[in-house]
Amino acid sequence: MSNSPVLQIESLDAATVLLTLNRPERRNALTIELMQAVCAAFEAIANEPQRRVVLIQGAGVAFCSGLDLQEAADMSVAEESASWVARLFQVVRASPLITIAMAQGAAFAGGAGLLACCDFAIGTDDLKIGFPEVRRGLIPALVAVVLADRLHQRDLNELFLIAEPIGAARAQSMGLLHHVVATDQLLSEARLLASKILNGGPDAVRETKSLLRDLRLTDPSQRISHALAVHTRIRQSEEANEGLKAFLERRDPRWSSS
Repeated sequence: MSNSPVLQIESLDAATVLLTLNRPERRNALTIELMQAVCAAFEAIANEPQRRVVLIQGAGVAFCSGLDLQEAADMSVAEESASWVARLFQVVRASPLITIAMAQGAAFAGGAGLLACCDFAIGTDDLKIGFPEVRRGLIPALVAVVLADRLHQRDLNELFLIAEPIGAARAQSMGLLHHVVATDQLLSEARLLASKILNGGPDAVRETKSLLRDLRLTDPSQRISHALAVHTRIRQSEEANEGLKAFLERRDPRWSSS
């Protein structure tokens, strides 16, 4: 796991990694190179047992302005570019790691999609989020897949059909953002959130994230039986035994990396 010109990787502590999209001169627009780097970083981090949380931010004044349209306009790479957007969204959403987006300035189109793929999103009070695709003769098809099970239909209509940017407060009311903070509090708020997540058992947190994702895909009539199977398996684990023992002994649990 190493830095590249377009992606900076920093270990904040044994469990937490910070990824910085590093194309500030292009407002961190997503190129094939950048998307490949993010996907490779996620795969590498997931193979390190002690890693549990990934923070994602953008260098400079913006989180991410979306797909790099200069590259995407090249018909020789248009299909490859679109495929990497789909790959990026899938890698972030399916990662066993807990993901926290830290967004400042602007998050547009695919950049807003990347934010929405994360488990948590913190935005600065000056953040603008927008999906201008229809105004460019495009459609937000891949982003729609991400947001369809997270937002109300009327909110999707506002975002995708009116296609005007919304502010941080409106984004929070929709559910796109969990917290809104001043710019100088962005990293500290994300690290505080990460520390709270790290209080949970590593396997329990990972399995809970997986369960929540699976329940959206499972037939409603099968959700209880699926959840029961997961519960029973985890209930018999060493981690559950330690958590219950620590509670009864009135001490902090001693989690081990798995």
